[in-house]
Amino acid sequence: MKIWIAVLLALVSLAACDVTRTDFPVRTEAVRTEVEELATNVAIVKLSADNIEAFNKPRNLGGSRTTMPSGDGWDYKVGVGDVLDIVVWDYPELTMPAGEGRTPQESGLRVQADGTFFYPHVGQIQARGRNPEQIRSDLTRRLGEFIPNPQIEVRVVSYKSQAISVTGEVSKPSRQALTDVALTLLDAIDAAGGLTAEADARAVLVRRQGRSFTVDLEAFLENGVGANNPTLRAGDVVSVPRRGLQEAYLLGQIVKPSTVDLTRENVTLTQALTRVGGLREESADARGIFVFRDTPMGITVYQLDASNPAAYLIGTRFILHPQDVIYVTSAPLHRWNRVISSLLPTLATVRAADSISTN
Repeated sequence: MKIWIAVLLALVSLAACDVTRTDFPVRTEAVRTEVEELATNVAIVKLSADNIEAFNKPRNLGGSRTTMPSGDGWDYKVGVGDVLDIVVWDYPELTMPAGEGRTPQESGLRVQADGTFFYPHVGQIQARGRNPEQIRSDLTRRLGEFIPNPQIEVRVVSYKSQAISVTGEVSKPSRQALTDVALTLLDAIDAAGGLTAEADARAVLVRRQGRSFTVDLEAFLENGVGANNPTLRAGDVVSVPRRGLQEAYLLGQIVKPSTVDLTRENVTLTQALTRVGGLREESADARGIFVFRDTPMGITVYQLDASNPAAYLIGTRFILHPQDVIYVTSAPLHRWNRVISSLLPTLATVRAADSISTN
């Protein structure tokens, strides 16, 4: 990001000084000759009908499948603090030991810190880490020593032991208890009031047991990618980030220099120029429509020569990327080499600073 702030400042400065007038054709070799002392690699690519298909690949806005474990086959395990309601048919004194007129939550048996609860006649029963059916089976076996063929029902009436948290760009950040019904990522966000207008559903962060997973929930909502709506587990923390704009910048001899939002759609070079009013007819050099793009190999500068209006058809097949800088030069008086050599020291300095800061 720093490198493109430098680009913008340099381009604005050059535009103000009116030194952006260019000699054509622009050649990579000439640029390298003047800036050979710089560490920044520069490549000039002239867009044409012969090579445009290489740049006509839409960015993937649909998201990808998450690598987060889905937690399919949810089976709630009882934990400390849960309240159990136990019914022994035909034995009301065992079913409601606290007397009638009280709710199951009030009369139920709370799982203690050691993971057990006390039950008459049989003593301590292990509950933690078991589901209700496993508890029922154990209690039936042990109570059968005192009651012939006991018919028992065990259910959780107050879920207290396990929860997840939802934070960030949701209407009502909250802590939500897990129950015997599986809680999916979408269910949890809905229970928290839903996403805010600023939320980025494509990069929801789920933290689980020291690991972090980025989940593209929008891929589930719009494209039905089922893996991107995983079942949550106890202790998960869901964080919904604020959506950050992905933009391209348009500067120079343009009617309305501005930015173009690429967050939710693919935008071509011709579309972007049209949205800002096109080129200034009285001062722009249509041969000098340049797109600066920072790549792992260095700076690539794409040139669209639109002196023939048919070239804008080529521009309809050039997909812009976030942080691209589109710059339109003035009528030719000054050498392009001097223009770009005015920019590249700034780019090289910022690139070097970024490299140091990341090492």
